[in-house]
Amino acid sequence: MAPRDEVLTAEQVRKKLAVLDGWSGDTSAVTKEYRVDYDTAIDIVAEIGKAAVELEHRPDIDIRWDRLRVSMTTHTAGGVVTELDFLLIDRIETIAGSFQRS
Repeated sequence: MAPRDEVLTAEQVRKKLAVLDGWSGDTSAVTKEYRVDYDTAIDIVAEIGKAAVELEHRPDIDIRWDRLRVSMTTHTAGGVVTELDFLLIDRIETIAGSFQRS
């Protein structure tokens, strides 16, 4: 098993979430909601899509008129949180941060 496919324990997930702003969850999924308008959400999702293809990992995404919700779980590992989820979270945080207004 590659390190990115490592299934994380509850303690490992808790520690990783503790250093991430706004992310929450457990060993089954981790989620964050971004307060952005619809058009910005579409732009962010386009960039997330590119990162998801590169990492061969697919987040669950929900777009509303005033927010974007991203949920991560590794479906190929049985719907549990793995290191791969946090690799994509790092990319998502960078992407979303680039769309924040000053």
